[in-house]
Amino acid sequence: MRHLAALLLSCVAAPAVASPSPLAQPTKLDPAWQARTRSFLKQAIEIPSVVQRNQVPAMAELVASHLREAGFPADSIRILPYEGLPGDKTAALLFRWKAERPTKKPMMIIGHMDVVEARREDWARDPFGFVEEGGYFYGCGTSDMKNGIVATTLALAKLKAAGFKPNRDIVLFFTGDEETMQNGALKGSTEWKSLLDSDFALNADGGGGAFDKNGWPLGYALDAAEKTYQTYFFTVHNRGGHSSRPRPDNAIYELADALKKLQGYRFQPQLNDVTRAYFQARQLDEKGPLGDAMRRWLANPNDGAAADAVEANELEAGKTRTRCVATMLSGGHADNALAQTAKATVNCRIMPGVEPRTVQAELQALVGKGVEITPDPSFIGKPTPVPAIRPDVLAAYTAAVRQLRGPTMRVIPNMATGTSDASFFRSGGIPTYGVDGSWGISPDDERAHGLNERIPVAAAYDDVLHWEIMIRQLAGR
Repeated sequence: MRHLAALLLSCVAAPAVASPSPLAQPTKLDPAWQARTRSFLKQAIEIPSVVQRNQVPAMAELVASHLREAGFPADSIRILPYEGLPGDKTAALLFRWKAERPTKKPMMIIGHMDVVEARREDWARDPFGFVEEGGYFYGCGTSDMKNGIVATTLALAKLKAAGFKPNRDIVLFFTGDEETMQNGALKGSTEWKSLLDSDFALNADGGGGAFDKNGWPLGYALDAAEKTYQTYFFTVHNRGGHSSRPRPDNAIYELADALKKLQGYRFQPQLNDVTRAYFQARQLDEKGPLGDAMRRWLANPNDGAAADAVEANELEAGKTRTRCVATMLSGGHADNALAQTAKATVNCRIMPGVEPRTVQAELQALVGKGVEITPDPSFIGKPTPVPAIRPDVLAAYTAAVRQLRGPTMRVIPNMATGTSDASFFRSGGIPTYGVDGSWGISPDDERAHGLNERIPVAAAYDDVLHWEIMIRQLAGR
């Protein structure tokens, strides 16, 4: 998962006088480190680390080579092979920078090395050919999220070159199947947890900032909560028969009726500490009907109509409650026969703390006993808690954002509606926060998982400095 998280403020009205475009503002990263960042990102993009191509181990070795080049000992770097989807040979990268005299518990930085498949015939450029054009780096993974892999790795390299001595162990853990099975995160939070032992984790696959087309800053999000991912199958069985003799009982129609009920259904709205802070910040800028709805809902969390009005805005969809949507359909076996089976795939993004089985029961009550509802057995989601935002993490993130983007840039707590590896670590007891420093122009640069993915050149360079500042703040003496 990777979104321009600061789209959370993209409804804010632009100022009457346009601000300078951030694309035109030079980065503060010195030229030698710019060249190193560009080279590393180019190497990373040109490795097609997508499912079933078995290229993630090569990506892991690339990261390892940059850590060794920085002077970190080879025995501090491990590549852990594992299987993602059946037949997909992938790997995780684990690195630990051991503090000489630690005074604090370890901290961890997480991310993923795999990307979503992209087809050359769909893109304007080769998705796995790195291109710099018009102030942007283009390529599959430039924003989701090989930029974060590069920035965090080089921030550590830059700190080591400067003689930095951390006061706590710093762990890097990069998985290889976040876009599919997330077995790497599952292993990291269970089987490999003793290797990752950390007080908290920082997710390079979350957070980040945005500007509008006029250069007006829209803010930076600190992802402190995340919905639980769960897919269910809706299945209707029928005895079937000849299509020349239709009957009232029809598997396809019964399934269609169930999906229409789902379409109109709204789960109970919920506020948690993170979404309350988010909407308290949002309502300060929203002066129209949307802002009024936010204020009504904050005043009365049981005001379902107000929450519905908030959800009606596309950019706020999923922020107020659990949401479920049909994504795939199948049914029937011949054009001249009544269907014996009709099946729909329904994907749910469940509010933190809510058990998937509770949502399943609510869906079953909605559609009735004639529709069988079963969870996808290949992935059973775990409820994700909402950890308190650590003051040290908030302070470090804010310092990095404002040092690079100016003293008035706002940092807003955010609940991610998608899913990332962070959910596994939160469920496993490690508070995890999305605090990446990259940014883009909203909505033009919202291209993760889509065509012609890109990142502003300056954003890729700034991200190295962002992580350097954060790590100094959190692991400095």
